Amino acid sequence: MAIPDFQTLMLPVLHVAEQGEVRISDVVERLAEDFGLSADDRSHLLPSGRQTTFANRVHWAKSYLGKAELVELTKRGHFRITEQGRKVLAEKPKRIDIKFLRRFPTFKLFRDAGDEQDEGPASITVDVTPSLAPDEVMRNAHRQLEVALADDLMQHIRAGTPAFFESLIVRLLVAMGYGGSVTDVSKALVGGTGDGGVDGVIDQDALGLDRIYVQAKRYADGNTVGASAIRDFFGSLDRFKATKGLFVTASSFSSSARDTAAQLSKRIVLIDGDQLTRLMIRHGVGCRVEETLQIKKVDEEFFE
Repeated sequence: MAIPDFQTLMLPVLHVAEQGEVRISDVVERLAEDFGLSADDRSHLLPSGRQTTFANRVHWAKSYLGKAELVELTKRGHFRITEQGRKVLAEKPKRIDIKFLRRFPTFKLFRDAGDEQDEGPASITVDVTPSLAPDEVMRNAHRQLEVALADDLMQHIRAGTPAFFESLIVRLLVAMGYGGSVTDVSKALVGGTGDGGVDGVIDQDALGLDRIYVQAKRYADGNTVGASAIRDFFGSLDRFKATKGLFVTASSFSSSARDTAAQLSKRIVLIDGDQLTRLMIRHGVGCRVEETLQIKKVDEEFFE
């Protein structure tokens, strides 16, 4: 049989997750058996050559279920069904697809952040969007893929430990060109007992003429960083005689927190979860290039 599309795989993935914590690679093998895929179907690769088409579609199915909070990540490469996912299975749906998932607010927010393409990443074509030029379809799909990637990155961040989050921020700063000659990230981390309210210190330039003091608060979604946390960080900077600091959270900042940071005498830059994942994607931290597509057009000067 043909390799099933990622929407067809959504319900089977959720059924497998019903058994408890599962490993995504095991789910791929289990569903390949359930669908009776041939050896050729199982080994068929994406154009990038890095992943099989079937595994890619299973991953997308799991990812979209996660956007609707029907499954959740537990640790690297593992996930499980949520209570909301169990309620969905209790309804005994015949199929779960994008239209079905739109009933869930978190999924609708995710889709609205893209370009309202209901066909999904595995089936966006020029035919379903006749009002768009082919290159516009590709750009819209690219934006949608980045929205999905940002959400996946945040799920992994929240599944990690606070120590991992602190290390992540330093790695990101190094990737952005800060840190001078820093090669060992652990040397920039100072979090722990007696850290003085600072989680990391990193050189701003190659010579170490100035330093950036970092506060990293992972925080769960909805746990907003308030003005008091900013004032506490300001006090920590004062103790270190620092002139500037970076406060990063995986959640968001209240309006009063942003106002406080803007009014204080020391420069404090605030980065929330949305900004964090955008920076990670831009600088290749926690993600990698899977495939490169080039859009070419006729060089008119060549034919003159």
